[in-house]
Amino acid sequence: MQTATYQSRRSQIETYFDRTAADAWARLTSDAPVSGIRATVRAGRDEMRQTLLSWLPEDLTGKRLLDAGCGTGAFAIESARRGAQVLAIDVSPSLIKIARERSQGQMPEGSIIYEVGDMLDSQLGIFDHVVAMDSLIHYHQTDIVQSLASLAPRIRRSIVMTFAPKTPLLAAMHFVGRAFPRADRAPAIEPVAEYSLKANIRQERQLMSWNIGRDRRVSRGFYTSHALELCRK
Repeated sequence: MQTATYQSRRSQIETYFDRTAADAWARLTSDAPVSGIRATVRAGRDEMRQTLLSWLPEDLTGKRLLDAGCGTGAFAIESARRGAQVLAIDVSPSLIKIARERSQGQMPEGSIIYEVGDMLDSQLGIFDHVVAMDSLIHYHQTDIVQSLASLAPRIRRSIVMTFAPKTPLLAAMHFVGRAFPRADRAPAIEPVAEYSLKANIRQERQLMSWNIGRDRRVSRGFYTSHALELCRK
């Protein structure tokens, strides 16, 4: 079920990446030189991507994987190289266009399907694994838990995702971000207390058949994100 706050924030994210940040995001996720601040974000995202990949089986042959909020497609390519049948979805047509272009010639035809849409759409079907790397960090804790609950009935094995941990640095960045003109603001990251998120996951009825598995925080300069694994019992 999509709440009103989820739908509102999803619309903001779509607008931001399509009208404001697509070019900058394409550069950040490429090999092009970037500033010191962006370099720490790139390094942090690379480390996080490798962390989440390490939580998936080395051999994904015959497994269906949903890359929920795929961005420019780096995770989709890596998981497809392990044999996964990947559905990579994002709200931003601009990012999906970049992802398609980057994967051309790298992977067998049909190993990755890119779509513009909502990761919670039940019409996407059943998956063995779902990866949501930094795609839920803009949502309130309640919407994160509801998103996981919406996905869970259609997932056979695991969900690996990230959230923005509540730290003094992230709280300060959240506060400073409010000072920018509204037109220049990225959708705010919503810091979440780890203990509170885990408690709410355990209490959610749709997630009663799931265990909280591994977790790991990655902090590199201006990048801080916390990985969390959910495994079907």
